[in-house]
Amino acid sequence: MMAIQERDMGEGCMFNIRKFLVFVLDGKRYAIPLQAVERVVAAVEVTPLPEETDIVAGVINVQGQVIPVLNIRRKFRLPERAIDLDDNIVIVAGIKGAVAFVVDAVQGVIQRREEEITPAGGLLPEMKYTEGAIKVDDDIVFVHDIDKALSCEEKRRLETVLEKVSEDLFLRTKENDGNRMEA
Repeated sequence: MMAIQERDMGEGCMFNIRKFLVFVLDGKRYAIPLQAVERVVAAVEVTPLPEETDIVAGVINVQGQVIPVLNIRRKFRLPERAIDLDDNIVIVAGIKGAVAFVVDAVQGVIQRREEEITPAGGLLPEMKYTEGAIKVDDDIVFVHDIDKALSCEEKRRLETVLEKVSEDLFLRTKENDGNRMEA
């Protein structure tokens, strides 16, 4: 676990402070480390992909950058639903570039000392993408590691989908440029 800040509490006492983005899906709160978050944007239309995939709901265009939108509801075994205008899209920095996921709401950023985070190993060893748990108000909130959320097979499928989308966009751009020249 990477510390965001180190604070000196006097008399040589130092502790690490971590920051988390807390979001809501189906009334349940979840968190991810803030350093993984690039930005949060209002809901926009997600363009479906030509090929059906379990993990990628589609893509969005954010300032000219095509970003895959992961189907986090399916990953968390939650009921699927259409995107609502009140939803948010969280864009995170992944190993292979930015990825996004739709959430019902973003509640904000919280800070916790390292010792306030319960490691996942003892709690949920089968949930490999859960980094740990933190207490928020009277709730236990699971902290997810986005880079570990996808299996090796899912990462391969995501890369294949992204390559296909990039090729399609390149061909469409080239085709549109050719049409403009003819006009």
